[in-house]
Amino acid sequence: MDYTNKLVLAPMVRVPFSLSFDIVYISFITSAKSLLGTLPFRLLAAEYGADITYGEEIIDHKFLKCDRFENEILGSTDFVERGTDIVVFRTCPLERDWVVFQMGTSDAVRALRAAEIVYKDVAAIDINTGCPKSFSLSGGMGAALLSKPELIHDILTTLKRNLNATITCKIRLLGSPQQTVDLARKIEKTGVSALGVHGRKIKDRPRDPAKWDEIADVVSALSIPVIANGDIF
Repeated sequence: MDYTNKLVLAPMVRVPFSLSFDIVYISFITSAKSLLGTLPFRLLAAEYGADITYGEEIIDHKFLKCDRFENEILGSTDFVERGTDIVVFRTCPLERDWVVFQMGTSDAVRALRAAEIVYKDVAAIDINTGCPKSFSLSGGMGAALLSKPELIHDILTTLKRNLNATITCKIRLLGSPQQTVDLARKIEKTGVSALGVHGRKIKDRPRDPAKWDEIADVVSALSIPVIANGDIF
């Protein structure tokens, strides 16, 4: 995966649809129902210019309960929760070279087990260390990892050592620009291919403007590509 000078679709959940679709997208949407915003939205984003697309964050605990199925009707690859008909993640060969599977985790071994299920069907695995939602923080995931750089290092190096896959990580801003840069440098040393930086701190809300200057500090400090995330213009 080449992340340099690319337009990237951010990982999002519950994306509403108010668009017109041709027949291929309608077929996905009709069967996906509760999964609007995942595969259909990624395919649309790619059609309209996204070079790389991210799936919504999926928790490792949840994904470890899934089995992989080839959906011959849709031509998709479905990861379905055992004992149910719930599709936790759906992808297809068309997006194989640019889709990123984003994972929420707080344990290196568990993250590896979950990644082993899906890494051959996606272009990259991304570890989310930036989500500020209570469900992530209470599970020691997302932004809770920002104060545990050793654990971030353990997760990323475990994936790098054991998978022949592109590994990336997403963070958000820390208390000071220097703290963010220091963490970013530690993450770069794990060998990740790129780093996503959400330009807000944990306490910030979506209505607060992203701090692009602090993202720029990270860009200047690293040699790997940095994906700027936070606002829409």
